[in-house]
Amino acid sequence: MTTLAQPSTLSIGPHAVQPPVVLAPMAGITNAPFRTLCREFAEGVRGFGGSPPTGAVSGGKGLFVSEMITTRALVERNEKTMQLIHFDETETPRSIQLYGVDPVTVGKAVRMIVDEDLADHIDLNFGCPVPKVTRKGGGSALPYKRNLLRAILNEAVGNAGDLPVTMKLRKGIDDDHITYLDAGRIAVDTGVTAIALHGRTAAQHYGGTADWDAIARLKEHVPEIPVLGNGDIWSADDALRMVRETGCDGVVVGRGCLGRPWLFGDLVAAFEGRGTYARPSLREVADVMVRHAQLLGEWIGDETRGVIDFRKHVAWYLKGFAVGSEMRRRLAVTSSLDELRAQLSELDLDQPWPVGAAGPRGRTSGNNRVVLPDGWLKDPYDCAGVSEDAELDTSGG
Repeated sequence: MTTLAQPSTLSIGPHAVQPPVVLAPMAGITNAPFRTLCREFAEGVRGFGGSPPTGAVSGGKGLFVSEMITTRALVERNEKTMQLIHFDETETPRSIQLYGVDPVTVGKAVRMIVDEDLADHIDLNFGCPVPKVTRKGGGSALPYKRNLLRAILNEAVGNAGDLPVTMKLRKGIDDDHITYLDAGRIAVDTGVTAIALHGRTAAQHYGGTADWDAIARLKEHVPEIPVLGNGDIWSADDALRMVRETGCDGVVVGRGCLGRPWLFGDLVAAFEGRGTYARPSLREVADVMVRHAQLLGEWIGDETRGVIDFRKHVAWYLKGFAVGSEMRRRLAVTSSLDELRAQLSELDLDQPWPVGAAGPRGRTSGNNRVVLPDGWLKDPYDCAGVSEDAELDTSGG
C-alpha cells in the first residue's frame, strides 16, 4: 500500500477536511442513504472481515456533498428538491452543490440557504457536460462566458455570509476552447474558497483518460486557494498518486465509489498511513447491497420505491463477480427487500474479492460534439444567450 509521508488536511473555509477526500455530487446517486453508507465506511462504523458495526456514524472523515440542486427549484421550494437537501443530523459539515445560470437566482438560493441554515458549505457546479444543459449555455459551457461566470460567483459569495463557496469545473468545452485557467483566476478574484477540476473537457464526457497535468497547472496558477483533483480515481492508491503527481490539496471521488462505498474506508486508511484495503467477499457485498436498498426505502418512505431506486446500483456492486446474466437480470427487477435477499442468497456468496472488481464503472462515453447555443463561441465575454430553462432537468458533473 502506497502512503503519503504525513496525513493532509484540506481547509474549506472554517472546515478542516481530513483526510482531504470529497464525495463528488452525482445526480440520483449521492442522496442521503448513499452518503450514510460512504460515511459509515470512512468512520470505521461499518467494515468487513467479520467486524460488526461499531455504532452510529458521527461525521468528520472527509466531505460528502449532496446531489446537485437546481437554484431555481430551490428558490421555488420544489417538493423533490426540498427532500434532496435533507441532511442527517450527524452530517458535518452539511454540503450542498448548486447548479444555476442566472446570477440573481443563484444569489437568492444562496441567501435562502444562509437564512434558513440549510447547509454549512456551498459548491457550485460548472462541470455538467450533458447536451440538454450545454445546448442552453449551462454546465461546462458556462465558464466560456467569463463575465457571466464572474457575475454568478460574485452573487454567490456576496450572499453566502460566513459560508464557504467552492466550485467544480472541467478543463473547458473542447481542446480548442479551454477555460479552466481563466475560471481559476476569476474564482480567486471573487472570493471562492476552493476549486475542484475534473481533468476532462465537456467533449470528452467520461471517455479517455483524465488529464492530471491540467490539475497540476491549475494548482500552480491559483496558489492562493486549495485545488482538488477529480477524474480516474478508482482506488485509494490512485488518490495518493494524484496528490503526489499534481500537488493538489485533495481529491474528489465520483464514479470510483459506484458500488464501492467502502472505498472511503480505503481512502481514510491510505491518507492516514495505516491498515489495508477492503477486499470483501460476495457475501459481504450482498450485505451492503441490502443495507443500501433498506436505507433508500427508509429515506423515500416506501420500501418498494427504495428497492426500485436501488436497481441502478446492482451491476456496479456485482462487477467482477461470477454472476450469470439471468441472475443479474432478476436482481435488476426486484421490488422488495425480501425478494432482494432471496435472489442474493442463490448466488455463490463465498466468492472472494475478484481481480476484475477494480477499474472503471459508470459512464465511459467520449469524443462527443458539444451542443451549444447558436453563436455561443463568438464572444467569450458576452453574457447573452442563457435562458432560464437551462436550469431544468439537469444532472452530471
